[in-house]
Amino acid sequence: MDLAVVLVLCLSCLLLLSLWKQSSGKGRLPPGPTPLPILGNILQLDVKNISKSLNNLSKVYGPVFTVYFGMKPMVVLHGYKAVKEALIDLGEEFSGRGRFPVNEKTRKGHGILFSNGKIWKETRRFSLMTLRDFGMGKRSIEDRVQEEAHCLVEELRKTNGLPCDPTFILGCAPCNLICSIIFQNRFEYKDQVFLNIMKMFNENARILSSPWLQVCNTFPVLIDYFPGSLDKYLKNCDNLKSYIFEKTREHQTSLDINNPRDFIDCFLIKMEQEKHNQELVYTAENLANTVMDLFAAGTETTSTTLRYGLLLLLKHPEVTAKIQEEIDRVIGRHRSPCMQDRNHMPYMDAVIHEIQRYINLVPTSIPHAVTQDIKFRNYLIPKGTDILTSLTSVLHDDKEFPNPEVFDPGHFLDESGNFRKSDYFMAFSTGKRVCLGKGLARVELFLFLTTILQQFTLKSVVDPKDLDTTPVVNGLASVPPPYQLCFIPM
Repeated sequence: MDLAVVLVLCLSCLLLLSLWKQSSGKGRLPPGPTPLPILGNILQLDVKNISKSLNNLSKVYGPVFTVYFGMKPMVVLHGYKAVKEALIDLGEEFSGRGRFPVNEKTRKGHGILFSNGKIWKETRRFSLMTLRDFGMGKRSIEDRVQEEAHCLVEELRKTNGLPCDPTFILGCAPCNLICSIIFQNRFEYKDQVFLNIMKMFNENARILSSPWLQVCNTFPVLIDYFPGSLDKYLKNCDNLKSYIFEKTREHQTSLDINNPRDFIDCFLIKMEQEKHNQELVYTAENLANTVMDLFAAGTETTSTTLRYGLLLLLKHPEVTAKIQEEIDRVIGRHRSPCMQDRNHMPYMDAVIHEIQRYINLVPTSIPHAVTQDIKFRNYLIPKGTDILTSLTSVLHDDKEFPNPEVFDPGHFLDESGNFRKSDYFMAFSTGKRVCLGKGLARVELFLFLTTILQQFTLKSVVDPKDLDTTPVVNGLASVPPPYQLCFIPM
């Protein structure tokens, strides 16, 4: 038989198989672009800027539509009404975690970010309670952030007002805070163990945001045959787990159940309480993965927001001047900022919200999944279907935020200059899967930024008009372009 004929027959079979698989599942999915065999709609999506592609598709198919990543359908929610209806009004039904094949190799269903069912619910509930518990080592979360803010300022002073790239220092502070919560003690910024921890998490964050990883999650078979940078990611995860297991063993030898010092102690106490429970959730493996999730959710996200925020303040010196006037009026120069101050600083509160809204840190969040067959807007979405949430479409809604592409703290201020809340502020996502570290991040962003602006004048090394605030990466996360600035002590 002619080779061309064989190829045509093979392609035809693949086409029929693909179309059959895409249409044979129960349910009536929302409309969307016609998928190609095997590839789905991947060629119609810009893997470097998925959010922009989804916005274009929403103009054709409406606020709820289906795209195929490979042969797997994914229902997209675009716009505030669709996102609210699904993640808030039908929160339980949309509370599943969608498939993330790259992390399944390391997490194996444990932890918080990528788990489901009983493990997710129990671990999330325990972690929230523990993070809210001010009894860890008899120190509150706010105390820990204030201490780290002081250390951050001292490190910035060492730059002597010379031009510097703030990436490393701004990464140290939130990472060290998580270390304090997890391991009881913070590290010096030059400590080699601490530097290794930061290096591995930073590398993994870059790998997960790369276009190649988006392709690997779409076509999981590539993970085994063309691992590429995934080998580095998996090796880092193994090394981090080994370090957490080592610290756990150290904690077990000195554990005082009446005086838990940190997150690991609290988890070990819970392990002992639940050891006879047949449905084991509190295991060493789950502890290691939960700690990794806390680092992943609480380190890179906060440090990137701080870095992006300072870039925007350099770009808009008039905003910085108004913040510092408010700091002088409310706090002064001689005492440390505290969270109570935020109630009297509406402009600073508005600026922080606007930074988060503008940078749109995680444009499409991590995929959700429906936990049961669900009727949604006259469509029937089968159990297990992945759900992609366009947070961009909410944070950049032009009716709620006029001129959404412009950085303007006025988006969160009323006519009297008071802080204005907005239901459209979903920088931490929303619903049952809202970011676990939301409360911690709010404390960090306020205290770190306020303390920096209390102590330093920010000076750009180029004309502020020439600063580019366009993200250089816009995949899983938005990453600001590199820049330098001078921290001039006041």
